[in-house]
Amino acid sequence: MAAHTGCLLEMKGIKKSFHQNQVLKGIDLDVKAGEVHVLLGENGAGKSTLIKILTGAYQKDAGEIYWEGSIVYLDQPVDAMKLGIATIYQELNVIPELKVYENIFLGRELKRGGKISLLHHRAMRKEAERCLEILGQNPKLANEQLGKLGIGQQQLVEIAKAIALEAKLIIMDEPTSSLSSQEVEQLYKVVEELKKKGIAIIFISHRLEEIKHLGDRITILRDGFKIKTLPVKTTEPDYWIELMVGRTLDEKFPKHSFALGKEGFRVENFVVKGAKEPVNFSVRYGEIVGISGLVGAGRTELARAIFGVDSHKGGKVYIDGKEVRIKSPRDAIKAGIAFITEDRKSEGLLLDQPLDFNIGIANMDKFKRGIGLLDLKALRKEALNYVKELKIRPDNIELHSRNLSGGNQQKVVIAKWLCTRAKVFIFDEPTRGIDVGAKVEVYRLMNQLIANGSIVLMISSDLPEILGMCDRVLVMNEGKLTANLPIHEASQDKIMKAATGG
Repeated sequence: MAAHTGCLLEMKGIKKSFHQNQVLKGIDLDVKAGEVHVLLGENGAGKSTLIKILTGAYQKDAGEIYWEGSIVYLDQPVDAMKLGIATIYQELNVIPELKVYENIFLGRELKRGGKISLLHHRAMRKEAERCLEILGQNPKLANEQLGKLGIGQQQLVEIAKAIALEAKLIIMDEPTSSLSSQEVEQLYKVVEELKKKGIAIIFISHRLEEIKHLGDRITILRDGFKIKTLPVKTTEPDYWIELMVGRTLDEKFPKHSFALGKEGFRVENFVVKGAKEPVNFSVRYGEIVGISGLVGAGRTELARAIFGVDSHKGGKVYIDGKEVRIKSPRDAIKAGIAFITEDRKSEGLLLDQPLDFNIGIANMDKFKRGIGLLDLKALRKEALNYVKELKIRPDNIELHSRNLSGGNQQKVVIAKWLCTRAKVFIFDEPTRGIDVGAKVEVYRLMNQLIANGSIVLMISSDLPEILGMCDRVLVMNEGKLTANLPIHEASQDKIMKAATGG
């Protein structure tokens, strides 16, 4: 049996359930050679599950997959690889200690020799150089240790790996989420080159401007259903969002204005490791304060030091005018400080623990009953309340957090800190890698925190987000504050000038 569409890939009626949770409810998707086909949907819409079925990581419960007109069965990842399907994940699948060419051939090394099979390093290096040249890179990079390269170049190594595989379809999952603007431009050029060679790309992104720039067609998923496939060039992002979330988003940045109160949080003469000058700032009740700057400006380092993860030289932290001494995260939690980290998977969650445990873990003393015993009933009740309040999907508190989408994982991290009844919330890149609908929910939660009398600090590289949600913006460069701007005086130009030391 064969499909008659002339498509490179066609997926028909794909269904997938995990226990009682039906994730895919009969998805259709077709991809043509040489096109960028965008997959768009809220976190939890089914994008990741569909991709894992296509790459052989999961097996479908129902439906058919056609490749170049013939039905195929993808029982394991090697089956997809043999067809010419390659995937570049948001979390890069590389070994930093190995050289670039060794990463490109990882798991399928070229060998030579007779009875004793030896690795053919010269042949692998030569082929790696060819693939890097196709991507506009210096072929000498092939012999460099991968860990010494920037994230953008490491990602290009992953694309070189796909070219070496002679991939006909490359899946790119949030490929620009950790890249600088220059690296993003380089990736755009690479995508255009791949298209010219007839290579198809499935592109997953929540950045609507890059979808408009790169995409040919867009398929929108919602709650496990395919809603529509549309041409990118003749449709508008507002319409995509409406289809994606099932409602209009009246405000991209639903900022509320509150009356300014007294000072609630102050950092005084704080010197972070590697910085040349002390940092001083304060936050008043009723305002959201943003911290902006380029990658490496010291924003995350400052937050980690305030929270007691990393050491600092001197300096004091005050909450409501009283000094709090913080030497460890435990001290910070006791003082009422919450830190929603940039890396939710490795620092924010225990991926192989259920949701109730993850939500309660920062405040386990609250649920202790007797010596070494936990009141599991109370823990589950509290966790379920947060799951409902934050609309975490699926709403099964026994589910391991690994099985949630990125946006829902972020909500679990936020729930964990809400459970501590914290006073000060430090958000580090809170909306990175989550969809438009989930972003709006995070923003509304920030408004609610302010309304409830909390302090909110938001570190973000997304300037529209800073300008849209903050009342004031602090700008950092090389570990020091270079600007403190009320939002009505701030602009992208002013922030970038301060961020580059101007």
